[in-house]
Amino acid sequence: MHILDDLRWRGLLAQTTDETALREAFDSGPVTVYCGFDPTAPSLHHGHLVQLVLLRHLQQAGHQVLTLVGGATGLIGDPRMSGERVLNTKDTVHEWVERLRAQISRFLDFEGPGAARMVNNLDWTGELTAIDFLREIGKHYRLGTMLAKDTVARRLASDEGISFTEFSYQILQGMDFLELNRRYGCTLQTGGNDQWGNLLSGVELIRKSEHRTVHALTTPLITKADGTKFGKSEGGAIWLAPDMMTPYAFFQFWLNTDDADVERYLRIFTFRTREEIAELAAAVAERPAAREAQRALAHDVTALVHGSQAADNVIEASRALFGRGDLAQLDAETLGAAVAELPRAAARPEGELVVDLLVASGLVAGRGAARRAVNEGGVSINNVRVLDEDAVLAPDQYLHGRWALLRRGKKTLAVAELSS
Repeated sequence: MHILDDLRWRGLLAQTTDETALREAFDSGPVTVYCGFDPTAPSLHHGHLVQLVLLRHLQQAGHQVLTLVGGATGLIGDPRMSGERVLNTKDTVHEWVERLRAQISRFLDFEGPGAARMVNNLDWTGELTAIDFLREIGKHYRLGTMLAKDTVARRLASDEGISFTEFSYQILQGMDFLELNRRYGCTLQTGGNDQWGNLLSGVELIRKSEHRTVHALTTPLITKADGTKFGKSEGGAIWLAPDMMTPYAFFQFWLNTDDADVERYLRIFTFRTREEIAELAAAVAERPAAREAQRALAHDVTALVHGSQAADNVIEASRALFGRGDLAQLDAETLGAAVAELPRAAARPEGELVVDLLVASGLVAGRGAARRAVNEGGVSINNVRVLDEDAVLAPDQYLHGRWALLRRGKKTLAVAELSS
């Protein structure tokens, strides 16, 4: 299948500058393609993941991939509909550049004959003078075109307006495409559909300054089946950095995908074949309670972002939480992440009555209900049934010296956390 047809089937193709010409370029030999990632936060998120998956498909199809981390554009920030950005310090941006470089390096092959290359646009803008910028780059831009950009137009119509700093962002991104075209023969830039105007900035700049035709390709903005925004958890964005969103929480986000969305997300975010995805889609229709497709999606995306071992650890933690594995075998980081969202009760080192912990954690309404639950055999600590209504949770029962898993019935969980 042609790479463009595969991308369209997967839901990774929204629009291109000229699909016929781009198809011919792909057919003529390896195309050099780039995507930019600005360090406006200390981690990439789910939106960037779409671009990284797209780049990986292109690399696997034999094309040359460039990833750009915006050490320069990150100091400015792409204009937002919601208002002016707060500019981060140069030290902060530098730190975030290094974090993003480390994250990106895990998604592509940076060794061998088809190795991807990572660049930083600060390398060609850091020493550029204002006069040279205005003479060599600015002369190719027309204010009418720049003012017509959707985000710029909306910001100009707002009470806050837009600063010259953010207004100039589209020129800087266009200059990136020009520089990569000159240095590496790059002829294709990708981005989200909301970046279409910025992508065209580079296409037009190269046409005017180099008299060459290049291409832009965007991916659709990912939404849920009901049209609402995709990718918001209770804490905010779906971050790819484990110190901002644990692999366990990341896995659970994908596991909770609605049946109406899971087939589409399998196409977009995984590398499974058409046949595999068709089988999983059939499983959703025939055995929805088994959530086979969601489990496949969660495993594949977690393994892609955090590695296979982390995905396996998360699955084992999920099994252990519900009595199908050994809680004691989980490392502290995985266990801590697994119980992070559970209701909890603070416990004292000298020991606590189990019935009191059941009440404090909210698993039962009162001590009477707690005693009945124990006597009926419906309470367990660390997957071990509690038989005595006067049982005390001793310090040595806390896993990693900190947590004890409380369970009422089969699926109602809480955690007792030992006070330091």
